[in-house]
Amino acid sequence: MPSKPAEKAPQPKPDEPRIALGWREWVALPDLDIARIKAKVDTGARTSCLHTFRTEPYTENGQRRVKFWVHPEQHQMHKVAECDAAVIDERTVTDSGGHKELRLVIETRVTLGDQTWPVEMTLTNRDSMRFRMLLGRTAMADRCSVLPESSYLAGEPVLRNKE
Repeated sequence: MPSKPAEKAPQPKPDEPRIALGWREWVALPDLDIARIKAKVDTGARTSCLHTFRTEPYTENGQRRVKFWVHPEQHQMHKVAECDAAVIDERTVTDSGGHKELRLVIETRVTLGDQTWPVEMTLTNRDSMRFRMLLGRTAMADRCSVLPESSYLAGEPVLRNKE
């Protein structure tokens, strides 16, 4: 049986250099007022994921929304970010252990280095994980190159005023 040809990865446009990322990076989530959170760069994960230890979905003016609480720093339970966002979807996600979970999906901007763009993010409890956030491959597509032997190549996030 003939094998299918390998799918070619999209090539970066010459006028748009890619951001070089290591296997872990500092990220900001300006729409959620999170100035800095450590993220694992995970090319194996389709969607990005944010740690939440409590979620409260609600409806306002016919729109689904969610309030959620985040510990942006590992082992710093006294530091809490209270967030609120529109729910854009609900998806069943299979984690690396093969467990399926129905998760709320929001859209929020991420900042890596001096660049900011919108990404979809699922919400789940990651208390047992080393990283409060995973940056998935969809968020990095056509923007980033990953150098797995390196860390923190993008530097500290540069926050600007909300656009």
